[in-house]
Amino acid sequence: MAAQVLYTSDVLGLATSLAGYPFDDGAPLKGEARSRSCGSTIALSLAIDAEGRIERAGVKSQACAIGQAAAAIFAAQAPGRSADDITAAREAIRAWLTDGGHLPDWPGLERIATAREYPARHGAILLAWNAASELLPTT
Repeated sequence: MAAQVLYTSDVLGLATSLAGYPFDDGAPLKGEARSRSCGSTIALSLAIDAEGRIERAGVKSQACAIGQAAAAIFAAQAPGRSADDITAAREAIRAWLTDGGHLPDWPGLERIATAREYPARHGAILLAWNAASELLPTT
């Protein structure tokens, strides 16, 4: 099997698109997550509506391009999602990364699917979902 390219132009484009989701110091929910496997970190800011659904997400990242791309995918699709949605997505992504199976139902993840073959990047992929799961109020 031929080696797959990890840092494609699509991944790098996603990573740079993270600038469109600036961290908001004034947001009501702020937190951080760190990958034990690679040391990547993100700070996440979230604004939520009265029902606890995400209105907007902001990210400050010190992660590899895969971690940044995953955070951009998270930030783009997070609005409208609840704590339960985020937790379910995180568990589905974790299972996909570790056990194989089908790609989770989170738009954009297919753009970083080749990173599944690089276990050292798995922690970076999960950073935004991990941080959001810790921040969001559960029902």
